[in-house]
Amino acid sequence: MTDEQEERAVEIVIGGAKRRFDIDDPILPDWVKTLQEQSAVGQPDKLGRSDYDRDLELLQVELVKVQAWQQATSARVVLLFEGRDAAGKGGAIAATREYMNPRSARIVALPKPTERERGQWYYQRYVEHLPSAGEFVMFDRSWYNRAGVEPVMGFCTPDEHAHFLAETPDFERMLVKSGIYLFKFWLDIGRAKQLERFHDRRHTILKAWKLSPMDIASIQRWDDYTAMRDQMFASTHTDLAPWIVVRADDKRRARLNLIRRVLLGVPYEGKNINAIGREEPAIIGGPELAVQA
Repeated sequence: MTDEQEERAVEIVIGGAKRRFDIDDPILPDWVKTLQEQSAVGQPDKLGRSDYDRDLELLQVELVKVQAWQQATSARVVLLFEGRDAAGKGGAIAATREYMNPRSARIVALPKPTERERGQWYYQRYVEHLPSAGEFVMFDRSWYNRAGVEPVMGFCTPDEHAHFLAETPDFERMLVKSGIYLFKFWLDIGRAKQLERFHDRRHTILKAWKLSPMDIASIQRWDDYTAMRDQMFASTHTDLAPWIVVRADDKRRARLNLIRRVLLGVPYEGKNINAIGREEPAIIGGPELAVQA
């Protein structure tokens, strides 16, 4: 085993026991599978492909109606997609955007800030990408980098983090008061599910690009990310801009419920409530739904 491989094999405490996880081992440990089965107790059964495809198509038809309503009314919509690494943010964005007109439905996924951007007002580079009249904008990570990744990885100071938590409710109040429909989604997964997805990325050629050094580093920082997430909820979950937690171990149910929340939250013309269906309280709700273990 090389030194690099040894570094990627880590010891973590999970399920009340110390475990060794080697992401380079092509065989997923049995204890990961066992913990996943335990975490699935009390949750809805995994949604089948045919049911998912049927329901998703109905919801995507409604999203097209949303765009038509936006063009007629100049309404602006912003979706923030946040969550742990491998929570399924990219897939949820793709399912939402699939049949929307890309001219007015934009995805914003910003790289790390440049030297010039680091000298700006923190929110400035995000403000540049907010929607104009009739636009539907999805942020694949957002200004909330400063609430999670940055403090955990040491990319900002404790004072910068505290300032962000204090100022963000005012910033978002301005957005909502200006007429923007703002949806803040936190996609939440269990630790065993995250390990399984990291392992899948490592050993599936078509997904290998998704696995980053940040993902590897996050394996041993689960508790740090949990603490930052809970602090973020406590400081920035407001009546005007609440956090919407989506349990995302089942990607299909997560995507459907997320899209339903958007459709139920905007007053577009021709809304078909029967097509939208009902949200699942076990899948989508407030911060109290977030995984603690």
